[in-house]
Amino acid sequence: MTDRPVRIANCAGWLWDRFSGLRDALAGPVDVVTGDYLAEPTLRQLALERAQDPALGYARSFLAQFTDAVGLLAERDARLVVDAGGLNPAGLADEVRRVIAEAGLALVVAHVEGDDLSARLDTLGALEHLDTGVPLADSGLEPTTANAYLGGWGIAAALAGGADVVICPRVTDASLTVGVAAWWHRWGPEDWGPLAGAVAAAHVIECGPQATGGNFSGFTTVPRVDDLGYPVAEIAADGTAVITKHEVAGGTVTTDTVTAQLLYEIQGPTYLNPDVTVHLDDVVLTQVAPDRVEITGVTGSPPPPTTKLAMTAPGGFESGVAFYATGLDLEAKVALLRTHVERITDGLDLSLLRVDRIGTPVEDPPDQWAAAQQILVTAQSRTRSQVDAQHFVAPMTGLFLPGYPGLYVSPLKVCAPVVEYWPALVPMDVLDHVVVTADGTRTPVKDTPVRAPVTGQRPSDDAPPVPDLGPTRRAPLGLVAHGRCGDKGGNSNIGLWIGADTDPRAWDWLRGTLSTERLRALFPDAADVVVERHEFPTLRAVHFVVHDVLGKGASSNGRPDIAGKAVAEFLRARHVAVPEALLTERPDV
Repeated sequence: MTDRPVRIANCAGWLWDRFSGLRDALAGPVDVVTGDYLAEPTLRQLALERAQDPALGYARSFLAQFTDAVGLLAERDARLVVDAGGLNPAGLADEVRRVIAEAGLALVVAHVEGDDLSARLDTLGALEHLDTGVPLADSGLEPTTANAYLGGWGIAAALAGGADVVICPRVTDASLTVGVAAWWHRWGPEDWGPLAGAVAAAHVIECGPQATGGNFSGFTTVPRVDDLGYPVAEIAADGTAVITKHEVAGGTVTTDTVTAQLLYEIQGPTYLNPDVTVHLDDVVLTQVAPDRVEITGVTGSPPPPTTKLAMTAPGGFESGVAFYATGLDLEAKVALLRTHVERITDGLDLSLLRVDRIGTPVEDPPDQWAAAQQILVTAQSRTRSQVDAQHFVAPMTGLFLPGYPGLYVSPLKVCAPVVEYWPALVPMDVLDHVVVTADGTRTPVKDTPVRAPVTGQRPSDDAPPVPDLGPTRRAPLGLVAHGRCGDKGGNSNIGLWIGADTDPRAWDWLRGTLSTERLRALFPDAADVVVERHEFPTLRAVHFVVHDVLGKGASSNGRPDIAGKAVAEFLRARHVAVPEALLTERPDV
């Protein structure tokens, strides 16, 4: 370790990120590589795998990546920190040691424990749903997994103890990077400013290539967009950071790609973490060089006394059938289909039934597929027989003859297990956060003793008046604004901002145009739910949290877009009154 910034690369943003991720992250100089494999729905998959084989429950995809690149990791003399341990960090640590031994290497492996509270739920008092407030005791659910989000101090302790590879269970996405930076710079648990800066940098790189042009509304301008590299965070001792990438990697790092990731899956300008409360009110992004964006202005304060507890429970079974309607009389065809669906499901004990229409046929279609609309029929039940092939799928697919003209179907799933996601809060002091080494030694982790109650998000006044910029024209919102959205349980977060190269007057127009009521009008699913609105003036961004729009969350809501990943793109396609002055550089409109 030195006084220079620590250079941290990311190699994965979810369970099935690309196989070459670890090797790609090592394609340039790095001190540590991190990998985040645990999106909220991932716990569902790992729980199902562990139910079939108790030796599993970890990210097998990581093990394949590691086996492929372990030699390069040792050659680069880099350390590796991942949350791929999932529900079984000890099991993955043993597998990693096996791979290291078979490669003839001598890397030291440690793992972190303390997140698993599944055997202690009866001792935690009355647990309430984080968003709805419904007590777990009244939910009818029997959780099979219960994992608290750990902070980064276990990671810092493992690295300080000499570990080359640290396998984590459910830690926060940011903890992977925060723990590394705290170890490198020898921060203490009350270094709120540096810790907050590290969380911000971690949030940018935790989803891999999303920071280099992936899932970016300006993707058509991104170089080598088909071969995006993974991001690198250079975090200084004061917590300021530069986001960059390896020179050989595709993609780009700009203030817009970094803004997109900063606004992703947050709940407002106050970002809670087990190690620090992060304040993004005055965050500043500066393009200091090509593919180098500096993050400054982030401040921190003591963390909350609680952390999130992510529970999953069996939620029954789901089956789905995709129908297609083509050409003329589309409304009548869908109406007839709904009548058949109602008849078929009458008497079935269903916990959810959805009929979702996707796409709109074009006028005078050039081919058959341009004339088609997909209608997804999805059903869930606590009882398998209610949605099995006999009672649900076969009657649906049997509509060829009595259905509308041109009906054809594609069965999507039959009795797929549904696992419900249930978030709650637990006190940090109930956790037994420990680092475990190869010989079984268990070392308790000292988390910060200084904590402060959560006071909620900074209130943001609704939109100011829309400025008069001259004549307007009905045009897509996305011609002026970028967008990014994400999910947290049943809530959807949406960030819309003015790009770096856009007319500065567009910011006042955007914040005036995007009132809470306007958001409800543009996004009908938000019409009858709680909507929170925030402004980020330094990012020229308006941010919304739309509550309950994703049902019970991505693992069980039955929506075609389960995690609301396309909400921002839908909003960017909506037409609003755009000043012609802001469209002068768009010859295509």
